[in-house]
Amino acid sequence: MAVLSGMTGFARAATSGDFGTLNAEARSVNGRGLDIRLRLPDGTGHLEAEARNRIKAAFERGSVSINISLEKPVDIEGAVHIDEARLRTLALAGRDLVDEGLAAPPRIDGLLALRGVIVSEDQSERQEADTAQSDAAVLSVLDEAVAALKSARQDEGAQLKTVLEAQINEIEALKQQAASHPAASAEAIRERLKQKIDDLLPSGIDPERLAQEAAMLAVKADVREEIDRLTGHVEAARGLLAGGSPCGRKLDFLAQEFNREVNTLCSKSSDRGLTEIGLAMKHVVDQFREQVQNLE
Repeated sequence: MAVLSGMTGFARAATSGDFGTLNAEARSVNGRGLDIRLRLPDGTGHLEAEARNRIKAAFERGSVSINISLEKPVDIEGAVHIDEARLRTLALAGRDLVDEGLAAPPRIDGLLALRGVIVSEDQSERQEADTAQSDAAVLSVLDEAVAALKSARQDEGAQLKTVLEAQINEIEALKQQAASHPAASAEAIRERLKQKIDDLLPSGIDPERLAQEAAMLAVKADVREEIDRLTGHVEAARGLLAGGSPCGRKLDFLAQEFNREVNTLCSKSSDRGLTEIGLAMKHVVDQFREQVQNLE
């Protein structure tokens, strides 16, 4: 069964291992296209291309933001030592700037706080294994967050489908009222014209001339073409909803076509009742167009 999806949602996912705890937050809001904002833990930038490809495979539209953070475990086992070679390199790196008076001499406490200066004795032995494990975990927690976000967007889509179907039904009902309205008939147009002539010209007008004028007005005021197009648009809208996402752009275009036909119907109408039907239809079409902006 085809599934309709919205573009708004929120999801969380988490996983733990020897590398620590990974927390993922995924958010999505409306967007004309697919805009991805991705933040990965330090040291996993090489995974960004693969992560983006997985997000693109899941979504067609929307502004999607995913933030994955890593809480590393506190290493309390084993002795630690200072990497003297790294410390010396860091201490000498800015010597020229210090000599020129452009920087203050580095403090030992600041140097010791830099990453990689103080290491556990078994860190180098574990690093390669931990990296492979954490890389796999990052992609796994990403997939979990993306799947949960997709589910949240589909929940919104299900709600939107109910609203949109009701609006399409209302448009169809108003269209049928317009099609069957007495003012839309050629005979009604002729009678309105005759009444106006009788009011303006008490002596009357040649019946043949009256028939010609009525025929010309009937052609200009005939809304059957607009009614037929509206019928086609209603069928197309139902087909797109039944086909599932992505259909937001197509429905947005269709909403513009609905609006065009309704405007033409109102401009052709010279009867208050038919005009009111057209205005009511325009109101529903505006609501329909507003809602389809939320569809993927």
